[in-house]
Amino acid sequence: MEKRCTVPFDRETARSLKAGDCVYLTGTIYTARDAAHKRMQEALDAGRPLPFEISGNVIYYMGPSPAREGQPIGSAGPTTASRMDKYTPALLDLGLRGMIGKGKRSDAVREAVIRNEAVYFAAVGGAGALLSKSILHAEVVAYEDLGTEAVRKLTVKDFPVIVVMDSQGNDLYKTALEQYRKE
Repeated sequence: MEKRCTVPFDRETARSLKAGDCVYLTGTIYTARDAAHKRMQEALDAGRPLPFEISGNVIYYMGPSPAREGQPIGSAGPTTASRMDKYTPALLDLGLRGMIGKGKRSDAVREAVIRNEAVYFAAVGGAGALLSKSILHAEVVAYEDLGTEAVRKLTVKDFPVIVVMDSQGNDLYKTALEQYRKE
């Protein structure tokens, strides 16, 4: 099913999204990859605040290429989500509502998605130049020294994603594989 969703969003919206839905996100999302996640975990461990309000928000696992003149961002494709799995349950428990990446997630992430009524989206790998066309504005908001891995606040319009794990734990990577084997 095709849906449109304003980000950030609440639990009710997350519950309405089902594995396999094609969703167009409009609003604000944040980028963070391995190094930024490590720093956020260090901040949490030290009792310091995170660099942005995590509750209700969506993190996109990507590191952009440099922007061309007149563009807000360069190529903006997803990176492998499993590299963030060790940090993700804690962020979900703090209210993170969604993640965008590519690839399978661990059982611990699946359990945290269910527990917190969140959602995991996939963006199409290899389509970073196309995805960047849905990004209207990008600004570094934390960890600037990390370069492409700095945390960025993105303003997006009709950013295309697919729900691969919904708030009930349905996982498109598993169900699609099972369906393929039956055919």
